[in-house]
Amino acid sequence: MVRLPRVPRWTQWAFPQMEWRVEKPGVLLTFDDGPHPEITPWVQEQLRAHKQKSTFFLVGENAQKHPELVEDLKTEGHQIGNHTMNHVCGFKTPVGEYLENVDAAAVHTSDRLFRPPYGRVTKREMDGLILRNYRIMMWEVLSYDFDQNLSGEDCLVMLKKHTNPGSIVVFHDSEKAWPRLKTCLPEYLKWLAVNPKFQTKNDL
Repeated sequence: MVRLPRVPRWTQWAFPQMEWRVEKPGVLLTFDDGPHPEITPWVQEQLRAHKQKSTFFLVGENAQKHPELVEDLKTEGHQIGNHTMNHVCGFKTPVGEYLENVDAAAVHTSDRLFRPPYGRVTKREMDGLILRNYRIMMWEVLSYDFDQNLSGEDCLVMLKKHTNPGSIVVFHDSEKAWPRLKTCLPEYLKWLAVNPKFQTKNDL
């Protein structure tokens, strides 16, 4: 398996409709696929302990099941993004159906910030999202916390190697990612805390 923890700069240049970095000092932490009734509150605890904020790209059906978790994230000052209603892949879904799925999720998540599941979205889908005034938020650094062939320590090493000022970094508050997330996230937050140039941002 070929892993690309850091998105190549040429990819970022090739798709200017998408946002890959924050052009300010610091790092923007993001979490995909929640909210999860046990893992998302744990993530909040970790962020709270390090006085950090984040952006959570929520799957609509999860947000619909756990509206209290969505409200708790907002209350704590985290931002909410849309990650489709059912975590659908843009490459495998007709354009109209895809956009309807995003619209359905917006009721429970956000009608402003959007991240495509798997990072896969077609040109026509992008055009439709932009017409709906979405900001399409991608990432520069991927934690690979979902990769069952890695350990949490492996993820931490990659994160430290590839994080730069301005990086948008992706984690997942999901059961699949949990075995690695519970190890790498606390240590990564500690590492950020002692590096002033990596102070996180929450201003998408």
